[in-house]
Amino acid sequence: MTFPPQNPMEFTRPTVVALRPNQFGVYGLFRQGLAVYVGKGDIRQRLLDHLEGDNSCITSQAPTHFLIEVTSDMDARERQLILELQPFCNLRVG
Repeated sequence: MTFPPQNPMEFTRPTVVALRPNQFGVYGLFRQGLAVYVGKGDIRQRLLDHLEGDNSCITSQAPTHFLIEVTSDMDARERQLILELQPFCNLRVG
């Protein structure tokens, strides 16, 4: 099961900063409909980290938008999304 239905959000600093802090769950970064990366944690903070270039693969793929899902079962959900979406920058599951 992919992300719940939602409008993709632009992967820009203003959009990410506008997210509520301390929302924990999973997120996916996309470019032209292709999955670039799926991650977990404090969604706002992790997306800010990626905008600041903490992952060279993500930076090189220049994602344009993202989706989120707030969940307490981050590990299992991240693993499920990685297996389903096969994002380019996830070298391993978990």
